Amino acid sequence: MRLSQIDAASRSDHYHLTEDDECFYFLEYTSGRDYSFSKANGIIANLKKKPSNRDRADYKYKLKVIQQASNTFRGALNSEWLNQATLVPVPGSKAVGHPDYDDRIEQICRGIRDGLDVRNLVVQRESTVASHEVGAGGRVTVDELLELYEIHEGLTAPPPTDIAIFDDVLTAGTHFRAMKTVLAARFPNARITGMFIARRVFPPDPEL
Repeated sequence: MRLSQIDAASRSDHYHLTEDDECFYFLEYTSGRDYSFSKANGIIANLKKKPSNRDRADYKYKLKVIQQASNTFRGALNSEWLNQATLVPVPGSKAVGHPDYDDRIEQICRGIRDGLDVRNLVVQRESTVASHEVGAGGRVTVDELLELYEIHEGLTAPPPTDIAIFDDVLTAGTHFRAMKTVLAARFPNARITGMFIARRVFPPDPEL
């Protein structure tokens, strides 16, 4: 599977992105549809299974798609780039210590290949409601995330020069914008890109 890049035609679907942002994705996740609608919807639904439900029989599907995501990134990303890049997972909505703290994105990054530079450079101090569990009006904002995010100073050496922000779905670009803002302020000379399993798209308007 090959990565696609967000371009001028698709950028308007993710209103926090600018022309300077380099973001890449594999699949298109359709908003407002359930897991059975598409391959992407099924993958994302499994990834978002809560850690507090790890004893349920269907939790195994989450572990399976985490491994598959790692394998897909491994096959698509340039090996030489991986050798010098710093992979930074977007923190989940729940802070460390919460029963539903979820390190799925870190697991995906670490599963790509042994020996990669994977760092949780950005920490979320407090828990929020997951974006997929609230309506559009209740989603966390960039400004709110900037209040919650902080750099893990113990992981800043050596300073990264090529940072890849990893997440599962690119929706409005809220988390990417907040992550890039915090990381760029701390590492102003680093190139920063975004890597996503899927980007959010909307179903066709039935009246058109």
